[in-house]
Amino acid sequence: MISRFPFSKTAAVAALMLSSWAVQAEGQAPHWAYKGHHGAPAHWAELDPAFETCAKGLKQSPIDIRKTVKTELPALEFSYGSAAPTIVNNGHTIQINLPAGQSLKVGDQTYELLQFHFHTPSEEMVAGKHAAMVAHFVHRNAAGELGVVGVLLEHGKKNPAFDAIFSHLPRPGESITVDALTLDLAALLPESKGYYAYEGSLTTPPCSQGVNWMVLKTPVRLGADQIKAFRRLFNANARPVQLLNDRIVKESL
Repeated sequence: MISRFPFSKTAAVAALMLSSWAVQAEGQAPHWAYKGHHGAPAHWAELDPAFETCAKGLKQSPIDIRKTVKTELPALEFSYGSAAPTIVNNGHTIQINLPAGQSLKVGDQTYELLQFHFHTPSEEMVAGKHAAMVAHFVHRNAAGELGVVGVLLEHGKKNPAFDAIFSHLPRPGESITVDALTLDLAALLPESKGYYAYEGSLTTPPCSQGVNWMVLKTPVRLGADQIKAFRRLFNANARPVQLLNDRIVKESL
């Protein structure tokens, strides 16, 4: 059973607070966007004092991953199973909110998966190149710190693991619950879990820093129709890459 309903202001606030991907409620925060003179990324910091980190922060995301230091990073241990998602069109992306029970362990840190969402083209670049899209899996640990796993999405054959999402894309301001559907989260990830790691930020206002980024080196393939379905709603929703400054990007062996 598929239920479509407006993504209400109350629901929007709850979802945004849960993910820590924004801090202000719909209708209260200044309008920001990915294009246009007043709302585009280059002007985010001018929209509100709370957004000043977007311009002044020295550890901003995304980045162009070029020079890395290969090291023995802890394995990414995904405890992902099936879940009944709520699919939301929040005006900036398609976000899939998930019930508790999915987790990621990195060394001695355990993160709970809160949600994942998409950008096109990929916000991250690798050696100066964007992927067609990226999925960001947003996790939070017991201390409230965020750990985000980036999965690059490239053109290829239709990927049935993503059908549950791309066949039920909500309209702007709408949320969809698919009661009879379970999403196999593990199937959304590549088989190889090698990754790049660096300290960064949220890629949307308020651009808060202190986010632990883990970008998987192996991409996942999507079909052309799946990518087109997303781009019909969001033809470009990626923040440009930011200066690396003095950060080191680590790469797993």
